[in-house]
Amino acid sequence: MLKDITLGQYFPGDTIVHRLDPRTKLLCVILYIVALFCAKWFVSYAVVVGALIVCIRLSRVKMKALTRGLRTVYIIVAFTAIMNLFFTGGEPISDLPVLRHISAAGIYAAFFMMLRIVLLIMGSFLLTYTTSPISLTDALDSLLSPLKKLHFPVHELTLMMSLALRFIPTLIEETDKIMSAQKARGADFESGNIFRRAKALVPILVPLFISAFRRADELATAMESRCYHGGEGRTALYVLRYRTMDYVALALFVLLVAAVIVLRWFGW
Repeated sequence: MLKDITLGQYFPGDTIVHRLDPRTKLLCVILYIVALFCAKWFVSYAVVVGALIVCIRLSRVKMKALTRGLRTVYIIVAFTAIMNLFFTGGEPISDLPVLRHISAAGIYAAFFMMLRIVLLIMGSFLLTYTTSPISLTDALDSLLSPLKKLHFPVHELTLMMSLALRFIPTLIEETDKIMSAQKARGADFESGNIFRRAKALVPILVPLFISAFRRADELATAMESRCYHGGEGRTALYVLRYRTMDYVALALFVLLVAAVIVLRWFGW
């Protein structure tokens, strides 16, 4: 299960998507999310799915890598679908006791909600797969730079997000090692009820927290010894610059949002 968590992983490449400015990719993901939440019916979702498939093909990221990351959220997707299925009003589809609380509107709401969550996660994963954490940090720092005039700690915020994304795979690997060591000593994490399983996780959480705090302390010491400081006066090794390809990508995603809004207007 831990190996299925792929958030924060970066797959290097030399594709069109990889070469895009990280600010462009962030803005495109935001526009993609807007289009996804504006989609209403099959035609609108088909347009959004088509755009995602094109981006996946251009990035050359394997579909298996995207679907593997969905395994960790299947429970959330199923729970959301069940809630929409039984708590959406409408005419019941049958008089049977089991189907009495299910309507056609509930079925459509559950289906589209599942599709929306899956597409949202896949689009977010595609961003992290094709953009390094350092590039994401620079992009966020650049996009949020106007907030610096309001004395908002932009650099500190982006640094924390970058470190979080960077250490997610490391902590997952550390957890897997601790679990393997505990299993070798006879620990059982799979049998028993939910309370017993939760209690069995205590021998994992304690060394994991100790390891995380130790890594954080080592990182702080390394940054301090290198006289690291952010904010005013800090320069970047690679200066971000928009190119023609970036403007084309932004224009296409703006057209995507406009197309979905028009389709929604016509009830499609």
